[in-house]
Amino acid sequence: MPRTRVKFCGLVRPADVDEAVRLGVDAIGFVFYPRSPRALDAEAARSLRRRLPSWVSAVGLFVNEAPERVRATATEVGLDVVQFHGDENPAECALSLPAGLPFWRAVRMRGSVDLLESAGSFGAAEAFLVDAYTEGFGGSGKGFNWSWLPSSRGFRLVLSGGLNPLSVGDAIAQVRPEMVDVSSGIQGADPRTKDPALMGAFMAAVLQADARLSTPDAIGARP
Repeated sequence: MPRTRVKFCGLVRPADVDEAVRLGVDAIGFVFYPRSPRALDAEAARSLRRRLPSWVSAVGLFVNEAPERVRATATEVGLDVVQFHGDENPAECALSLPAGLPFWRAVRMRGSVDLLESAGSFGAAEAFLVDAYTEGFGGSGKGFNWSWLPSSRGFRLVLSGGLNPLSVGDAIAQVRPEMVDVSSGIQGADPRTKDPALMGAFMAAVLQADARLSTPDAIGARP
């Protein structure tokens, strides 16, 4: 059974990056949205990127940014993936990418959103990240109704929106995403910090959820 991958997003401190790597995360998200309290410039992100081993992906989050700026930042930082979290259309996504760099498309979920239709419009996306719909663009700590997600998808799903150490186990059991993404749910006293205890508890909860699903007699276990 494939394990659930984990992405920690909105990291800005070297100590938090080091702890995330120690805990075994698969990806770390750097935010390049100026209105976010977790925003980084390219120089700071590049410094943090150097701390990542080869098996941890560096994901850059952009919101309605100019294509040439996305390309320049992705190249300067050494991003592995670009995450489009705004209102970008397929053509804008394609124009924003250095050659060969994969991208994830964020879909802000509310009752009227058809995820399969959105996925059909972005066929080149490596994965789709689903987040709660808010007036802003992510990082709100708000969740959404997981029943809005189709059970049969045909694409990689990154589940975000309101996850924390107490909720992520149920999320994995119900949604079965390929990856879970957390930011506010592991936040420290300041929005630009992460709490090591919450980071560890989140990782432990993911491992426990995967272990339950791998048990043959578990209700709803993965085949």
